[in-house]
Amino acid sequence: MFFAETLANEATHSFSRIVVDYLADAQALRPFYQHRPDLAGISEAIAERRSAPQHRTVLVEALQRQYRAVDAHEAVRRNIEALAHPDTFTVTTAHQPNLLGGPLYFIYKILHAIRLAEELEQAFAGMRFVPVFYMGSEDADLEELNHFTVRGKRYTWHTKQTGAVGRMIIDNQLIALVDELEGQLAVEAHGSELIALVRSCYIVGRSIQDATFALVDALFGRYGLVVLNADDAALKQLMQPVFEADLFRREASAIVSDSSARLQEHYDVQAHPREINLFYLEGAVRARIEQRGSEYFVLGTDIRFSENELRTELADHPERFSPNVILRGLYQETILPNVAFIGGGGELAYWLQLKDLFTHYKVPFPVLVLRNSLLLVHPRLSALAQSLSVDTQALFFDTMTLMNKHLERLGKQPKLNGEVAELQQLYAKLKTGAAEVDVTLGQHVDALQARALQLLAALEKKMQRAARRKEDATQRQLQKLKDQLFPKGGLQERVENFTSWYAESGPAFIDALLAHSGSLEQQFTVLYQNHSANAPGA
Repeated sequence: MFFAETLANEATHSFSRIVVDYLADAQALRPFYQHRPDLAGISEAIAERRSAPQHRTVLVEALQRQYRAVDAHEAVRRNIEALAHPDTFTVTTAHQPNLLGGPLYFIYKILHAIRLAEELEQAFAGMRFVPVFYMGSEDADLEELNHFTVRGKRYTWHTKQTGAVGRMIIDNQLIALVDELEGQLAVEAHGSELIALVRSCYIVGRSIQDATFALVDALFGRYGLVVLNADDAALKQLMQPVFEADLFRREASAIVSDSSARLQEHYDVQAHPREINLFYLEGAVRARIEQRGSEYFVLGTDIRFSENELRTELADHPERFSPNVILRGLYQETILPNVAFIGGGGELAYWLQLKDLFTHYKVPFPVLVLRNSLLLVHPRLSALAQSLSVDTQALFFDTMTLMNKHLERLGKQPKLNGEVAELQQLYAKLKTGAAEVDVTLGQHVDALQARALQLLAALEKKMQRAARRKEDATQRQLQKLKDQLFPKGGLQERVENFTSWYAESGPAFIDALLAHSGSLEQQFTVLYQNHSANAPGA
């Protein structure tokens, strides 16, 4: 059903310089991470993790509490139990609780963790590797999480609830979006199955984090994926010393600011530490804590504490303190026996600012693995690409480049190379003759030549535009291909939701994605459906 072709990530022109340099082992980045993303790096991370403090009992008990709400797969139960043993390690990816998973890369990250865990078990005999989805349910950026897009149609949940999105409650307005989605996808072969799955997870009165937990477990539990909701009092208790240091001694701010300044010498930094890198999390509130004079204020609220009151609040209710991006990774790696973290380009960029913070708190820094990226090509688009002679690599060219290549194939691409050569020869003769009269006239001839070449280049562009207009139908088809595969001019995985593909193929879609997911290859995958009939080059 599916056929994959892979490209180097940089060939897609979709990744930042810092990510490309990290994959290429650039010298400038080596001080900012601990281990390379390869088996040797994983082996080093395992050794470092073995010697670090472990919190396995607290972790296993927290997971067992969280899984009481779902009928966990046997593979999940075995993996949770295995986490109590010192030869078990985790491979982790993380994301916020986007509605229905949000963009496709939500799915890709999870499958990457599953694939890497499977391959590490083959590579390291006698060890167990558990894939973990760390749910960032405390995120309060509703505008980023309250929507999903299916076949270009955007579904948005308009709610007046505030605070952590994971704690928000599903209402009839959100269920109305599911009803609307059913109207769009019910006609597909597995449309009814998909909608039944979504409805079993998204129930009025249930929290978004619980719905996301249920959805991820339903899709990936059969592979043994463990979902962890870090919004947990017992787990946050383990971070109390770090939270205290951040609130009252500003340790994280100073350390990460220094690292960021050094990284900024080579790259633009992603994250900027604050003096206090904690939010206050209670009820419908998730707001920054800020010190003013001798008091601590929760911004946008009437909540305030003296230093003693805040110390008491932290001791009694660690669950009311929520780490921002600077401390979130440290929290994750404190509570998990983790050896590899799978993240997108933006995530890897800010993790590169954090190694010194991990060193300070004696927490092992994981191997950073760039998440898999995929482009899904529907059979009709595959057929269109083939008819236009657009191969896999050419899919990532802009429309003008594709059009010019099309004209070249037809022998209709205007080129003035010969005329340029003749013009250069003419001006060379003129310069020689002018110099014989007055040596200073040579510079004048050079200026005339430069202007003539500019005019000739402008003429060539006009001729090319005219040639493209004559092939207007082809240009429209190329633009259609680009618009369909790269919505809003960006990667498909950052816009489209998984549900349309699942509605067509059912669980086989997830199986196919896993079968074609890489582990440590760090490549971009283009996945064609029905390759034998339709894929470019078939």
